Amino acid sequence: MASSDWHGAPTAVRAEFLTMRLWRTPLDFDQVKIPRGEVRIIEDRCKGCGFCIEYCPKQVLAASAAFNAKGYHPPRVAKPGECVNCNLCEMICPDFAIFSEAVSEGALVAGAASG
Repeated sequence: MASSDWHGAPTAVRAEFLTMRLWRTPLDFDQVKIPRGEVRIIEDRCKGCGFCIEYCPKQVLAASAAFNAKGYHPPRVAKPGECVNCNLCEMICPDFAIFSEAVSEGALVAGAASG
């Protein structure tokens, strides 16, 4: 019997859903600019609830092994260039400990070259 932890769906179904790809290319694909963002975490405000990690659509955040001043594990940015600036982490955080800032495409290229 498969374990279920997401609205009654088996774990394998959830994994397939989260990795689903578009089955066709949109007609205006070359005209669409994907917004980019940079996640900022105020570590001392975080209580380690993990909502931001769980609900990030691009899985940009991951659990950290470090402790903050309160003794909790704040998230860390695991995929810095993947953020699409959806602000979901900011909306879902009960402690206002995380936010994202929009960045230009040129800033991402410069940051990737220097880091």
